[in-house]
Amino acid sequence: MKKEILLKFGNKIKDLRSKREWSQELLAEKTGFHRTYIGMIERAERNLSLTNVEVFAKTFDMTISELLKF
Repeated sequence: MKKEILLKFGNKIKDLRSKREWSQELLAEKTGFHRTYIGMIERAERNLSLTNVEVFAKTFDMTISELLKF
């Protein structure tokens, strides 16, 4: 069973990306992560590290705490 926090984080990333009309490919380019990794996060298949959470926060011009508000 997927952990609720991974589902919430994945949905947040997908929502932020969609609101900016960014493809997974564009988000991958902006973060430096592979497109498949972005998809896995959005589907709650990856438990990412805190350093990668920081990369997403910076990419979306947010603080880590803002990004983690669900």
